[in-house]
Amino acid sequence: MYSTCSEEAVKTQVSVALEHDDSVPISEMSKQLGLSEGAITFALPEVMLTQVEGKHAQAILERLPEWGDVTTIIHSCGSIFEFKAPFPSGKTAHGYYNLMGKEGQLHGHLALDLVMHIGFVSKPFRGKESHYIGFFTQQGDCMFKIYLGRDKQRQLISTQVAAFKALKEEFSK
Repeated sequence: MYSTCSEEAVKTQVSVALEHDDSVPISEMSKQLGLSEGAITFALPEVMLTQVEGKHAQAILERLPEWGDVTTIIHSCGSIFEFKAPFPSGKTAHGYYNLMGKEGQLHGHLALDLVMHIGFVSKPFRGKESHYIGFFTQQGDCMFKIYLGRDKQRQLISTQVAAFKALKEEFSK
C-alpha cells in the first residue's frame, strides 16, 4: 500500500525499531527506515493503532472542537507547524472542509477527499504517554495529526483521553 516492501517486512522492521525504542517518533522512524509515515503507522501493533477509513474524516473532525486545547501538527518540507488551541469547527464549501477558527485558532482548507486512512495512535512519545489522530493519503503521507492536550503539569487531559477512546471505538466498528 505505501512502499515496495511487503506488509510483513514492514511490520517486522517496525517491531524491531519499537523493541529498540518504543518512544521514538514515527516521523523519525520513517527517516530511519526509509518508509512513509503511513507505512510505519499502519504497521504498528494493534495495541498502539486503530485504523479507520478516510471517509470518516469530517465526522471525526466535527467532534474535536468540544475537546478543548489540542495540538495540531503539520509537517511540510522538513518543517513542523504546531497549533495549540481548540480544534476549530468547520464547514464544507468549494470542495474543502473549511476551518472556521476564532482568533488564535487554526484556519485553513482541508482536502478531506485525499484522506484515505485515519490512525488513532496510542504510542509513547519521548517517554510519555501520548495519543493522536493522524490523517493519511493513499500514498502514506501524513496530512496532519491532532495530539491530545496536556495540563500545566504536562499530564494528558483525562477527559480528552476518554473522548479519544470513545471516538476510536465508535468509528472502528
